[in-house]
Amino acid sequence: MANSSNNNNGGDLRSYLELLEKEGELVRIKKPVSTKFELAAVVSKFDSKQAVLFEKVKEGGKISTVASNVCGTPGRFYMATSSAKSAPKGIAETKKAIRSRVSEALAGMSAPLKTQEGKALFEQNSSRNLNDLPIVTHFEKDAGAFATASVVFAKDGERRNQNSSTHRLLRLDEKHMAIRMVEGRHLHKCYTYAKEHGEDLKVAIAVGVHPAVSIAAAYQAAYGVDEMMIANALLEGKLKLAKTGYSQLYVPNHSEIIIEGRILKDRVQEEWMVEMLRTYDFKRKQPVFELEKLSFRDGAIYHDILPGYAEHRLLMGLPVEAKMYDYVKSVVPTTQAVHLTDGGSNWLSAVIQIKKRLEGEPKNAIMAAFAAHPSLKMATVVDDDIDPTDAVAVEYAVATRCQADRGFVVIPNAKGSSLDPSSDQQNLLTTKVGIDATATILKPKERFEIARIPGEDEINVSDYASNKIK
Repeated sequence: MANSSNNNNGGDLRSYLELLEKEGELVRIKKPVSTKFELAAVVSKFDSKQAVLFEKVKEGGKISTVASNVCGTPGRFYMATSSAKSAPKGIAETKKAIRSRVSEALAGMSAPLKTQEGKALFEQNSSRNLNDLPIVTHFEKDAGAFATASVVFAKDGERRNQNSSTHRLLRLDEKHMAIRMVEGRHLHKCYTYAKEHGEDLKVAIAVGVHPAVSIAAAYQAAYGVDEMMIANALLEGKLKLAKTGYSQLYVPNHSEIIIEGRILKDRVQEEWMVEMLRTYDFKRKQPVFELEKLSFRDGAIYHDILPGYAEHRLLMGLPVEAKMYDYVKSVVPTTQAVHLTDGGSNWLSAVIQIKKRLEGEPKNAIMAAFAAHPSLKMATVVDDDIDPTDAVAVEYAVATRCQADRGFVVIPNAKGSSLDPSSDQQNLLTTKVGIDATATILKPKERFEIARIPGEDEINVSDYASNKIK
């Protein structure tokens, strides 16, 4: 791995990868691999396991090192948001710690240091050819090679504030990429304002940043909030921004790669991609980005996210979980946890854990969850003795504590996710369901008590059995 002694006091991708390697969370791949399918296939084998660093990709151009699955587990996600070297034990406790860190960052947002003097780290090398990047083709029916870990910086022409958000880009040729933008989201608002005023939108795209920057860019902050203030809080004030030459935008000084150019006001390109559900999205016409300059550090590390796999889902889902928790807790104060499930691709299905006081509270929690995360399709509410991260325990709660005629809430023709292939994707309509899987308080609590064996947690099986226990 390239030397990181110059790395913004440790707040860069390189220092994070070094930490992962020390903790046994990183695997190096020395064998040359192709960016067409082979790299993605290797990463898929490490899904929810170690991060992967490819030291030599075959079609890399001037950049041939690729990192992937960087935040592919809740534990590594937590390490990216905290100075702690390891996460708490258990998914539920880790997610609780992540939620706490995100809440602390939102409460303690601070402006990063901005510098205009001297060369930024990413200005050590330059190019004007997108083929110098090891952009990956992931799936057999992909429209082409997609840059998937791209944090896009733009300025809102109306308010003059800077916005950052994560977008995938399809390489069309050496100068152009189609950029996926969701209508109504912040970058699309910036683009629409520029287009209405007859202008292209200048942008700077960072690839290869500290994961805290990616996490902040994925957080659905209110319009007008500079996400880099969240990133700076997550990095405990260590984030340093540098002003780019062409777009005049402030981007992380430690960025491995900066791609500058403009989103053209009058050109679109049809594209399609694999989304969080690991299904192909329908074809959409999206705006086209035109390259002005490509800048990169010595020994630059390109970051690739495998669409639909754990890193993609966690980077999108965990910040939303934190937002949902705050919203639901404001409605039901005894809310203990909100968990976007793996089975719902960390996006469509949630389990909400509450300490129930009144019969109507679970339904209030369900409605609050749908309001907080409009893409949510299913919300299940469980008691505080049910682990929301344990799918078997949640199913047990539905099976033993729910009666469908009283516990199910069905909401037809509601706004949902365009990603769900079973929904009306063109009109964004879906049927949502909420499940009250909490024990009724109209019966004695003992009727629902799960039997326990005293001392069970303290038993070490190896003290009792001489042969190896499977």
